Amino acid sequence: MELRHLRYFATVAETCHFGRAAEQLHIAQPALSHTVRQLEDELGVALLERTTRQVRVTPAGEFFLGEAQRVLAAVEEGVRGVRRLGEGRSGLVRVGFTGTAAFSHLPHLARALAQRLPQVELEVRAELLTADQCAQLRDGSLGIGVLRPPVTADDIDYRVIEVEPLILAVPADHRLAVEPVVSTADLRAEPLVTYDGRHSVVHDAVLRSCRDAGFTPVQQHQAPGTAALLALVAGGLGVGVVPASARALPLAGVVFRDLSGSASVELAVAWHRDTDSPLVNTVLAELEDVFPSARTAAEAGR
Repeated sequence: MELRHLRYFATVAETCHFGRAAEQLHIAQPALSHTVRQLEDELGVALLERTTRQVRVTPAGEFFLGEAQRVLAAVEEGVRGVRRLGEGRSGLVRVGFTGTAAFSHLPHLARALAQRLPQVELEVRAELLTADQCAQLRDGSLGIGVLRPPVTADDIDYRVIEVEPLILAVPADHRLAVEPVVSTADLRAEPLVTYDGRHSVVHDAVLRSCRDAGFTPVQQHQAPGTAALLALVAGGLGVGVVPASARALPLAGVVFRDLSGSASVELAVAWHRDTDSPLVNTVLAELEDVFPSARTAAEAGR
């Protein structure tokens, strides 16, 4: 039994007319009649009653029609699913996010992909440093990364989507909380809550800003991420310098202020240069509209 047997029989049963069925199937009527006969012979039961004036479906034919329609529908859905996978419009994509990017960019990305690629399932891995994301992009654990350059791996490509200034987070009762803009130099005597320095692009940018302002900061406490850093600031253990996207994490007892004389940090969409995943390539193409490039590769120093 072949799929064409089911398709031919279902078309005849639905039209109750061999001539019209043959036209729909684009085959000769004798060939259609012969194929349906073959199916009946294989099943050992009559599926159709034929007279010179009409074709009627037998009770056995009614049952078999329902089964045939179910099988044909399943096959068609399978074909559509395979094509969606082949076109990169269906499947699971794993996306990594660094620090505050999950709060500032994930909602927009998730909503856009749900609208543009509704068959794509998103798995999010948050609070991943750039080095960790590059390693996972290499071993296939991640398909796409949202990370902070620089990227030292030669096989990881990226596109800058935002250049963020660093801002100041201070306790609400701190003397600097009343200032609309604070100079980096004003932090000279302030105990600083910083990020864990291992492979942290933001941590390096904070230290660079302080050095450019002529001092080495007093690093009172270190935090593994922005949420913990802000909690320490709220507890009055120091002030913090964070990316501007940290404003997406409002916390009672913390006030954000613009910071003059500070460095900036970049945010980029990254992928493995040799990826052969149609899904990853399709999502990357959509993200070009969702997150336009903030700078060209040449401007970013690539």
